Amino acid sequence: MKFATWNVNSLKVRLPQVLDWLAEHSDITALCLQETKMDDPVFPQAEIEAAGFHVVFAGQKTYNGVAIISRAPIEDVIINIPGFDDPQKRAIAATINGVRLVDVYIPNGQSLDSEKFPYKMAWLAALKDFVASELKQHPKLALLGDYNIAPEDRDVHDIKKWIDGILVSPTERGFFNEFIELGLVDSFRLFEQAEKSFSWWDYRGFSFKKNAGLRIDHILLSAELAQLCTACEIDVEPRKNERPSDHTPVIATFVEN
Repeated sequence: MKFATWNVNSLKVRLPQVLDWLAEHSDITALCLQETKMDDPVFPQAEIEAAGFHVVFAGQKTYNGVAIISRAPIEDVIINIPGFDDPQKRAIAATINGVRLVDVYIPNGQSLDSEKFPYKMAWLAALKDFVASELKQHPKLALLGDYNIAPEDRDVHDIKKWIDGILVSPTERGFFNEFIELGLVDSFRLFEQAEKSFSWWDYRGFSFKKNAGLRIDHILLSAELAQLCTACEIDVEPRKNERPSDHTPVIATFVEN
C-alpha cells in the first residue's frame, strides 16, 4: 500500500496534473488532497471516477477543501471535525483497506498576532481530540495533510528568517508534539533523508530554484501502522510542472499484513 498527501492549491487548475501523477504512480492506493478550492456541486467527481477511482470530498468556493481519491473502496466517511462548529471545509476521514485516513488542511494562522491564529489553535485542539478518539477505534491510522507547521529547525531552509514566526513558533510546534504524544510517528523521520528536504516553496523569489522551502506537509502514523511503513519520500517532480502547486506530494509506503 501507498498513501500520499498533496496540497494542490486549486483542483480546477491542477486536475490534469493530479490524474497524470496518479497514472504515473499506479501503485498509489489513495491520495489525500487539500486546498481543492471547489464547491461540492462543481467538484470533478465524474472525471475522477471515469479515470477508475473512488473519491470523497468536502469543499467550498475559492478557499480550503479536502478530498480523498482511492483505487480501493472508501468506507465510513466523516466530514469536518465532529463537535467543532466550523464552516470551513478542512478535514475528511475515511477507511481504505482497513486503514483510517484523516486528511487535514490545518489553518495557516497568518501571523502570531492575527485574529486567525487563535482559530488555528482552537482547530488544532479540536483535531487532537478527534484523532485521539479515532485512534481508540482504528489502530491503523494515518493523519495526512498540510499541517502548516514545520516541526523542527531542519524543516526550514533558513531558520533565522523564520524563527518564532508563523509555522515555526513554539506554540505550533508544541501542538505538533502533542500529536506525537498521542502515539503518532512522523513517517518521514523514520528513515534517513537528504538534508534540506522540503514540501512547500513560495511562488516568489525563485524559492523552488533556490530550494528555499519548508517541510509542512506530513504523514503521521499510529504505532501499529508505523511498524508496517517501509519508506516515506517527498516527490519534488510535480513542483517542476508548468503552473504547479506551491506544494508537492509526500508518499508513505507500507507492507500489508
